Amino acid sequence: MTRSRATLIGFVAVLLWALLALFTVGTAPTPPLLLNAICFTIGGTIGLIWVARTGGFVQLRRISWKVYAFGTLGLFGYHALYFSALRLAPAAEAGLIAYLWPLLIVLFSGLLPGETLRRGHLIGALCGFAGAALIIGGGGAGFDLAALPGYLLAMACALTWSGYSVLSRRLGDAPTATVAVFCVATALLSALMHIALEETIWPQTPLAWGAAIALGLGPVGLAFYVWDVGVKRGDIQLLGTASYAAPLLSTLVLVGVGVAEPSWMLTAATVLITGGAILAARASLRG
Repeated sequence: MTRSRATLIGFVAVLLWALLALFTVGTAPTPPLLLNAICFTIGGTIGLIWVARTGGFVQLRRISWKVYAFGTLGLFGYHALYFSALRLAPAAEAGLIAYLWPLLIVLFSGLLPGETLRRGHLIGALCGFAGAALIIGGGGAGFDLAALPGYLLAMACALTWSGYSVLSRRLGDAPTATVAVFCVATALLSALMHIALEETIWPQTPLAWGAAIALGLGPVGLAFYVWDVGVKRGDIQLLGTASYAAPLLSTLVLVGVGVAEPSWMLTAATVLITGGAILAARASLRG
């Protein structure tokens, strides 16, 4: 596989993640842990079929249990928090806060040994956090106390995925086949926690089931595998920059289908969060 082809494959993940908020809204009122279990069962099944066809099970035996535990907790934590956030706060606004993760990855990476935190990183961080503050403050509409739990979960979501992404560098490279194990383990963990903590509410309509299946096939399934291929075999800097378009694309999708209303506050927050990530990325590239 050529580097350019691997990069194009990685781009597919960014497009799929732009649909994550839309499909999540479509599955309401299914609770977050049950939705996690449904989606990762589908995503894990896709992965196991692919691993079986490519003979990747031999590779899986050589992977440390620490890698499996770390990957499972990363996927489980991010999506459980994300689905919960979008149940408790407006989808576009909560989704934008959750999409602070590309900026936080760049910011946290600058704190690693051998890396330098530059002025561009700090300016980008200030822009991104200003966008989040604008959302939480409600812009001109005032502070919405009812949505605050959802916004806080979205922030925890961004911190979880960025922390997971940065810390994963310490575990070394693992084959793409391990993603299938992460998904299956996440589905099992989610199912057990759902039984213990949640009321079972399956998707209520064919459209809701379609949204849940689409989540499992795309943003919570195929996206992980194509992203893994892209970052390991393609141009990781180009893919990293492309990921900053995800919050913009996600917001445009929600506005386009009528889930979110266009407003100056939503526009300003989108520009600040996306622009902040790009500024921070440029600071890294110049270094």
